[in-house]
Order: sequence, then structure tokens, then C-alpha cells
Amino acid sequence: METLKILVVDDESRMRKLVRDFLVRAGYEILEAGDGEEALDLFYANKDIALLILDVMMPRLTGWDVCREVRENSNVPIIMLTARGDEQDELLGFELGVDEYISKPFSPKILVARVEAILRRTSRLDKESVRQVGGILIDAAAHMVTVDGQPVELSYKEFELLGYFVENQGIALSREKILNHVWNYDYYGDARTIDTHVKKLRSKLGAKGEYIKTVWGLGYKFEAES
Repeated sequence: METLKILVVDDESRMRKLVRDFLVRAGYEILEAGDGEEALDLFYANKDIALLILDVMMPRLTGWDVCREVRENSNVPIIMLTARGDEQDELLGFELGVDEYISKPFSPKILVARVEAILRRTSRLDKESVRQVGGILIDAAAHMVTVDGQPVELSYKEFELLGYFVENQGIALSREKILNHVWNYDYYGDARTIDTHVKKLRSKLGAKGEYIKTVWGLGYKFEAES
């Protein structure tokens, strides 16, 4: 199996070393950047980066700035690190397409577990068959979604969320169950994260977004036309 490449971006060299050492021990190849501009230079120079780990507060360009630009060009998974505990920061991160959000200080072992969980569910490590329902085609191997033949750009978490809905078509899913399966059992964020992602996913699916039904007081249910 190929060695997956991860870009670690943090202006604190000690933090980069800590993250790098644990990820190298887990078998990953690590690239490092000390600020946002250097991060983007490395990102564009290395087309095979499998995942980004971004600090929020950095000189020159912040983690938010890097995230915005990366999302204009790629759906590569992004984990955001921050010293803040502000809920609004977390919601902003998910609005921008962040896949995981980890507050400092954190356990390096937990970070590695999050990285492995994300990569295990991406097409780089998990080749599943193509699924098609109601005009929506999901190709997990290519990490691609089309609606009536037209490609739709989804973030990693939006892609996972759509796949989970399709797998459980016709079943009412609570927000807690969705969090457990899409964000993993160790995610302790607000369940409103689900609502934010569902809103964006519905918008990107256009008319097909109506397949995602709100189940008041519980969560959501996916029902596609036959």
C-alpha cells in the first residue's frame, strides 16, 4: 500500500514536531509548513496530499484563509487545530468544509485515530462499489458524485453524509446516530453540526436535495424517487 502524505501546518515548531513524530510512527509521510503561505505553496506543489492538518491562528495567512483557498480547488480532508474553544469558530470551520475540529491541548494518539478514521473511509483506502439512486450516482472509488449526470463537488464530510443517507434509505436517523456513524463516536461537538452539513448538502444536490427529509424532533430521513 502506498504511503499517504499529510501536510501539517502550524507556526509552533514544537507542535509540528509532536504531530509529525506520532504520524510518522503511524506510517505516514509528513510535509510541514510554518505559515499559511508556505502551506499553500506546498499544497500546490504536491498533488498527492491525502490530508491537511491546519492550525487556525498563524501569521501571513490564517488557517481559515488556507481552508477557503484549498476548498476552491480540492475536497482533500482537512482537520483544523485551534487553541480556542469558541463554538462559533467550530461552526465556521464546518461551514468552510472542515472535516474534523480538534481543540488544543489534545492527545496526539486521538489525533492519529481521527486521521486514520478519515483516511480509512476515503476512496484512497476503502474501495466500494458505485451506488445510484434517484438520479444520484456515488462513486466511492473516485470520490465523485453526479446528479443527473452532472458532477457535484462535495466536501469529505458531505460525501460521507450522503453515503450514509443512501445506505439507510427510508430509515429515520437521529442526529446522534448520524454523529456516531459519520463523525465517529468520539466526536463531542454540537449536534447542530449535522444541520449545517445537511443544509449545504441539500443546496448542492439542487432539486434532489428534497430527498433528505427532516424528521421533526429526531433528525433526517433519505427518500429518493424510484
